[in-house]
Amino acid sequence: MIKNITNLGDAALYCDFGEDVNIEKNLEVIKYFNEIKNLNIDGVLNITPSYNKLIISLNQSLISFEKLKEIILKIKINETTNLSKKLVKIPICINDEFSLDLDRLVSKLKLDKEDIIKTFLSKKYFCYMTGFIAGMPFLGDISDNLRLKRLSTPRVKVPKGSIGITEQFCNIYSFESPGGWNIIGRTPLKIFDKQNQFKPTLVNPGDDVEFYEVDLKEYNNLNE
Repeated sequence: MIKNITNLGDAALYCDFGEDVNIEKNLEVIKYFNEIKNLNIDGVLNITPSYNKLIISLNQSLISFEKLKEIILKIKINETTNLSKKLVKIPICINDEFSLDLDRLVSKLKLDKEDIIKTFLSKKYFCYMTGFIAGMPFLGDISDNLRLKRLSTPRVKVPKGSIGITEQFCNIYSFESPGGWNIIGRTPLKIFDKQNQFKPTLVNPGDDVEFYEVDLKEYNNLNE
């Protein structure tokens, strides 16, 4: 549950759920996120969940910090609180031109390519949050034997659709951007669609994700 609620600057509340980063803690954050969103509180401009924090932006001319804090503290969250989630199955192509860091993973992890790919594909991943760039999902938890630090020198450009792993997490680059994650493959799916005003993100906090491998021909067909 929430450990502390404080002001963040002059236009947001900062809800701190503690320092742990795990699914159980993140589910608490997501449940509060959903409950606050469903309340449609006048004056709340944006609600941003992360691993173990929740930031609520507000218009102080419509609602005060104190009033919003009072509303949040009255919310009752328990194991039966509904959590809207779905299973998203995402194709990944691990062709040489897409798996930019697979050789690095082989060298650093002391595993062969087949073992790395098999282990990666065998997991169901939980979406902790989206962010950094629009719609980018942060997924956990990577198998222990695949955990590796970021690149010492980040790339200036990581191609859109690239799937990277770092430490306990996996992500999918929804747009071309700088980044230092270890790129294992690429998906042809559109992870963020700004033209879809109702459901712009393919993966949302609380969703589960499974990856399945496709060859280059299938990738190109799906990318058309």
